[in-house]
Amino acid sequence: MKKIIPSYVRVPLIFALVFGAMEYFIDSGDQPAFIKYPMVMLFLGVFLFLLIAIEIVVSAVDKVTYHMLTEEQKKQLDEAQSLPITERAFYKNIMKKLTRSHALGQEADVMLDHNYDGIRELDNVLPPWWVYLFYGTIIFAGIYLVRFHMFGGDTQAVEFDKEVAAAKIAVDEYNKTAPDQMNKEKVTLLTDAASLAAGKEIFTKNCIPCHRADAGGQIGPNLTDDMWINGGGIKNVFNTIMEGGRDGKGMVSWKATIKPTEIQKVASYVLSLQGSKPQNPKPTEPEAKKWVDENAPKDATKPVADSTKVAVK
Repeated sequence: MKKIIPSYVRVPLIFALVFGAMEYFIDSGDQPAFIKYPMVMLFLGVFLFLLIAIEIVVSAVDKVTYHMLTEEQKKQLDEAQSLPITERAFYKNIMKKLTRSHALGQEADVMLDHNYDGIRELDNVLPPWWVYLFYGTIIFAGIYLVRFHMFGGDTQAVEFDKEVAAAKIAVDEYNKTAPDQMNKEKVTLLTDAASLAAGKEIFTKNCIPCHRADAGGQIGPNLTDDMWINGGGIKNVFNTIMEGGRDGKGMVSWKATIKPTEIQKVASYVLSLQGSKPQNPKPTEPEAKKWVDENAPKDATKPVADSTKVAVK
């Protein structure tokens, strides 16, 4: 016997609905539930097997039942199944339950006594589908009221803030073990207080023995003036700390001890000390030359890093 929806459509559709529902309701993180939880895959496999088995059994029963009918019954069944879906009895029953409408010849059954200049009124009820939908909105409103206004459920804004905070924590955790991709070509000058404070802490821990706390120079050169041996500016200072100073003498390479992003912070801190004029600075090295940023505006009268002095203090 014919089915309205063939089995080769019905089985994948039911399976897809169950699969989608499980993926929606099971929190499996960034992996599909059937991969993260093997029991879910086992359940889906058994469910699909049962669906196919049921379809096979139902199809076999339909064939047996059909062959047991008389020729007249077979003819009536074939004629009923050949009708358009809108003409079939089950469709009419569903539409009647959803609309409770009356045929055009049945107006007298719902006619009211009111008569306005020959205009009569029909006492039709609201369609049940509309009534059920209206009741559904009332139930939804009640649940929404209790959930969000009485029990303080998270609004979309609160959920967004929580997800952003969780994502930031995840990024921070990843950065702890992620390879540091900062290099001379990508490095930029940092001017925010947090970065400069972190740079100062690194400088205090590692650089004071050679450059003094005020960066005026001791074993190493004075870092507060515009005279540089290996060039000034964030890229040059970063590269000097990363790779070390002059061959055979000067500062050692710090790339094995300090992460590149941390070197960026300490280099930015060093540049923020430009023009700070420490007491008794070390004399300028003979190899040092005055460094001028070629990319700076022509009318610039102050070092670019001067704007960061307030943040350091």
